[in-house]
Amino acid sequence: MAASAAPDAEAASKAALTAYNGYLAASREASADPDPTHPALTRYLADPLLTRVRDTVRDLATHGAMRTGKMVSDPRVSALDLSADPPTVSIQDCIDSSGYKMVYAKSKEPVPGAVGGRYVATATATLYPDGRWLISDGAIHQDQPC
Repeated sequence: MAASAAPDAEAASKAALTAYNGYLAASREASADPDPTHPALTRYLADPLLTRVRDTVRDLATHGAMRTGKMVSDPRVSALDLSADPPTVSIQDCIDSSGYKMVYAKSKEPVPGAVGGRYVATATATLYPDGRWLISDGAIHQDQPC
């Protein structure tokens, strides 16, 4: 993508944060079923993160587990690289998952060892040729409380 075609920083930031919030919502919805083919996942995610999220949701289903409750998020844009090919936006978040529990689907009892808390999460939004900003990569840094 030529520099003259680079997206506007404010518009890119807004679109990236919208995609990130959509990704979190889609992941919560997919983990509540759990359904690794939930259609909202492809609306906000791209590979390699899409495959990782689908694998995580598939593991929940395989083990008879699901996620329930509320996750609190406070994302912000931490970096822009709009002249890159493709353009990217880096996002940093403080996730509070203390109210977002992994439970057994049948009994609703907590899954042992599944802990929540407040920690840093990072993500990368990428502008795809079809004009959509999708979250293509992400990481949870449970060793970095916030």
